[in-house]
Amino acid sequence: MKNMKKENENARDSVAAIGIGAMIVFIALVLVAAVASAVIIQTGEKLQQNAQQTGSDVQQEIGGKITVVTAWVGDDDPDSAIGTSDEEITIVFEPAAGSEPLLPTSVAWNIVCGDAAVIETVGGDFSDATELDGATGATIFNQGNVYMINLVVGEVNSWDTVLTTSECVPAQGEQHVLMIMVDGGGSTYETLYYTDETQGAPIV
Repeated sequence: MKNMKKENENARDSVAAIGIGAMIVFIALVLVAAVASAVIIQTGEKLQQNAQQTGSDVQQEIGGKITVVTAWVGDDDPDSAIGTSDEEITIVFEPAAGSEPLLPTSVAWNIVCGDAAVIETVGGDFSDATELDGATGATIFNQGNVYMINLVVGEVNSWDTVLTTSECVPAQGEQHVLMIMVDGGGSTYETLYYTDETQGAPIV
């Protein structure tokens, strides 16, 4: 009788030990699941933040950008008093699709020319741009409208015995690089091909 009672107590102790072990395993699984959930949530938040930042950067890069429609060799502006003339190229452009309104002073341009031995640059901003359908100056560039600007790219001195030029004047057979940068936005790069340096010759 005593042996049977002792066996029953041992069986109950074994069942209790199994139950405690199972509970410990269950609690451990809950803790692991909680840690895994926290890691997954934190990773998801970081991915969302990165995606939003990337989307914002891409929108700013593409939206705040200038698209060159066409370009040609422009007029020269002679000053007979000092024997020089300002050489120009004419750029027709528009804000890129989805672009926010841009201030002309926030759009800068730069032309790089020359060779590996001598590299010259000339630049400025788009404050002298006008709307293509009129001579009125543009106070702001709106997407959907087309604008035009004459860029002074260099100077020709005709009083010297040998004709001299400075900066990036149009020259047949040369290639110059035009860069248009929007403050806080994107940049546009165009190669200007001078197959002809006469006024009106296309260069893009």
